[in-house]
Amino acid sequence: MATASASKRPAKKKNDVKHQPKVFTFQWKGVNRDGQKTAGELRGTSISEIKGILKSQGVTPKGVNKKSAPLFKLFEPQINAMDTTMLTRQIATMLAAGVPLVTTLELLGRGHEKPKMRELLAIIIADVQSGIPLSNALRPHRRYFDDLYVDLVAAGEHSGALDLVFDRIAIYKEKAEALKSKIKKAMFYPAAVVVVAVAVTVLLLLFVVPQFEDIFAGFGAELPAFTQLVLGISRALQASWHVIFAAIGLAIFLFVRAHRSSQMVRDRVDEIVLKIPAIGDILHKGAMARFARTLATTFAAGVPLIDGLESAAGASGNAVYRKALLKVKQEVTSGMQMNVAMRTTNLFPDMLIQMVMIGEESGSLDNMLNKVSNIYEMQVDDAVDGLSSLIEPVMMVVIGTLVGGLIVAMYLPIFQMGKIVS
Repeated sequence: MATASASKRPAKKKNDVKHQPKVFTFQWKGVNRDGQKTAGELRGTSISEIKGILKSQGVTPKGVNKKSAPLFKLFEPQINAMDTTMLTRQIATMLAAGVPLVTTLELLGRGHEKPKMRELLAIIIADVQSGIPLSNALRPHRRYFDDLYVDLVAAGEHSGALDLVFDRIAIYKEKAEALKSKIKKAMFYPAAVVVVAVAVTVLLLLFVVPQFEDIFAGFGAELPAFTQLVLGISRALQASWHVIFAAIGLAIFLFVRAHRSSQMVRDRVDEIVLKIPAIGDILHKGAMARFARTLATTFAAGVPLIDGLESAAGASGNAVYRKALLKVKQEVTSGMQMNVAMRTTNLFPDMLIQMVMIGEESGSLDNMLNKVSNIYEMQVDDAVDGLSSLIEPVMMVVIGTLVGGLIVAMYLPIFQMGKIVS
């Protein structure tokens, strides 16, 4: 059973330095033992700590100040998820080749194209050289290395197989980034249709329709109802376009702010997006792929099943699946088999539950979960390709309908005048 085998695994040790104080760079000036003026930079948590280090080195500090980032650094390229993924793959490759950890980090730090990544690796190298385990050196930098990443590295350090763990992390992050890219692509096309259609319609109503209205003013005849409707919309938009755009901008701002600050709003949005036709199905499969890949990676790295479920819940990327997986975790903790606990949520498909059951019975849960993840990732890929091929003609139809409708509305009076003249 997976639950039984998980209980035999070593318990995940909690990190005693999870809340390490923030480390800064300080510039200092002082006088050495020979009475000569000297200066330099040191990293520490406070000015008093830096002064203590200098005194222990025989330097009398004359001034210590926290180093501020130059203005131009604000415009330097930021470290993104793909940079972290590439770094992980490079570390895995070099460790597998027998290169020592510190040497690996130094080589990658010197050769990286982004200054911020070089600075980040320099901080990590300094911590590792001082005797701090790599997992503890990574933990303060949660912006780039999340708890799952650090916990997997800690598991690799405890098992003595850091190269294998980094390889698993690299595969996990590569798959996760590829899946994220596919889902973003699926979300982008419908948004592009709406934005382009609205932009074209607004431009026509603001700049083209008014030109026809001036022409119609000299007809001296009643205009068709459709034409009057379009002209009315055009007048309203010209009169209060600034109010409409301001209201839309304010609504977007308030929504983004509420989404960032309120967990309830984020959960509700997650529930709604899963119900969107076509898009919802892709998001469902994407969440299951992330859950399966994360749990397989943690389980194979030696992380207990209970902790792996918690990590998988956070990595699923959707509140509906996060709540379901946390419920599964509670049931597994009480002694229930994982596949039975998943069935009680009424969320996971039978195929996924059957694969998990086979994995539990055969003792190869990580292999089965990897296969499940591969299946759903392929389904997401196929669904995105299908949606992409469908969106292109839909975009043409929508824009053609809007533009064609406006043209018909403007030319109807001209057609009627032609009939009257004939």
